[in-house]
Amino acid sequence: MATVEQLDALEASLTAQINALTTTISGNSRDMDIAWLILCGALVFFMQAGFAMLEAGIVHPKNVTNILFKNIMDASIAAICFWLLGYAFAYGKTRGGFIGDSNYAIEDYHNGSGDGGSDGWEQWFFQWAFAGAAATIVAGAVCERTKLIAYFIYAAMLTTFIYPIVVHWGWGSGWLSAWGANPDSDGNPRPIFQYDGDSNGMIDFAGSGIVHMVGGFSGLMGAIIVGPRLGRFDPGTGRPVELWHGNTTLQSLGVLILWFGWYGFNCGSTLAISGGSAILAGKVAVNTTISAAAGCITATVLSALFEGHFDLTLGLNGVLAGLVGITAPCAVVNPWMAFLIGFGAAIILYLGHHLLFVLRIDDPCDASVVHGFCGMWGLWCVGIFCTDKNVQYAGYPNVNDACGRGEQFAVQVVSSLVIAAWTVATAGLVFVLINIVVGMRVSPSVEEIGLDASEHGAFVDEPPAGFLSPSPDDVNHGQQQQVPNSYVQPAVPPQST
Repeated sequence: MATVEQLDALEASLTAQINALTTTISGNSRDMDIAWLILCGALVFFMQAGFAMLEAGIVHPKNVTNILFKNIMDASIAAICFWLLGYAFAYGKTRGGFIGDSNYAIEDYHNGSGDGGSDGWEQWFFQWAFAGAAATIVAGAVCERTKLIAYFIYAAMLTTFIYPIVVHWGWGSGWLSAWGANPDSDGNPRPIFQYDGDSNGMIDFAGSGIVHMVGGFSGLMGAIIVGPRLGRFDPGTGRPVELWHGNTTLQSLGVLILWFGWYGFNCGSTLAISGGSAILAGKVAVNTTISAAAGCITATVLSALFEGHFDLTLGLNGVLAGLVGITAPCAVVNPWMAFLIGFGAAIILYLGHHLLFVLRIDDPCDASVVHGFCGMWGLWCVGIFCTDKNVQYAGYPNVNDACGRGEQFAVQVVSSLVIAAWTVATAGLVFVLINIVVGMRVSPSVEEIGLDASEHGAFVDEPPAGFLSPSPDDVNHGQQQQVPNSYVQPAVPPQST
């Protein structure tokens, strides 16, 4: 029979083994969560390639180098600006719920700063990828006529100040946040409207409002201030004129890359993979897929019904509209709701596309519609479709019936209007000041030659002999097929004096 001393020794040994196992499990969970964020952040960063290909497929060949250059510079400018100031404004200690004010240049992150937990490096990496995406949205709205220096200044301002403030409001400790707004003495969040546990604050799971509305409405202001491309609207009728038919191969590749990267965008916004978060990530992936597919099909049908043919470009933008629309509610809705969200986003895309034509606003990539208008739709869809059970399943901190009694919809509408107003005001001011100080737009002669030649010293090669002359095989039913005779020509012929 074992003695008391032997039993005590056995107990001590088992306790030590259990403690060691617990530490190992905890460390493994931490490492899995860090790896998850790094992987998803890399997927979000890969979306830069998607934006680059999509925009390169839309602009005239004489401007392809310029748009690619802007995309790589977006990511680079965002990295430095978000490192030095932006991240501190977004996630630093709050100043009245408006702006963060600590951890500049991530000075609080260092080896061992997490005391055995995460040191925080992966958090900055993941959030930087989002900041870069917000900046890149603007490139598509102002392409083919904007000075590089003007664009660089704006990209720096967006990733340093305009975007981080909205991040602080919604995802940090700001006044709209579901997590850290107006905490009580015990640190529990007390968000708008009730300022107690009966309210959730704004729910924007992955950024329909915080990322896409900021990028989209910034692009809208840029497009308005820089003005339309030469010849984009007929001076007599005001009707839009097609300047270049586009490269649908690059457009398709870009959208497919974006769709792929969006799983990092939405699923990664669980911010963890352990503790049941993987189950939520699976649900988010399903909803993201269904909304994107519904957007694509709906936009394609709309093109067939109202344009008289199946428009690939509209179908591709339908995918993006569905993705933007589901980004906010992806964790708090069910799949059938995701279908309706994508369906509605495609209708908004189609109507918004033609609204810009009526207003004579030239947004070559429809970035303001896809990201701005559909981003607002996504925020509203949280309030329209969320259920209280889904909100709790998604891990939001307060348990209540805000969705059931309609408060959540009001919170979402107010939040969307505030984000739109902030972005329009700040982005508009920045673009106006840039236009006054350095000028937003290149000269007409530079625009006609192309920004590749003027800004980068790159000239489009002349096409092979006979390229512009159709062969007999190019004639269908007695009508000459359209040939890409604008390949090396200016979008608009020089005006005679």
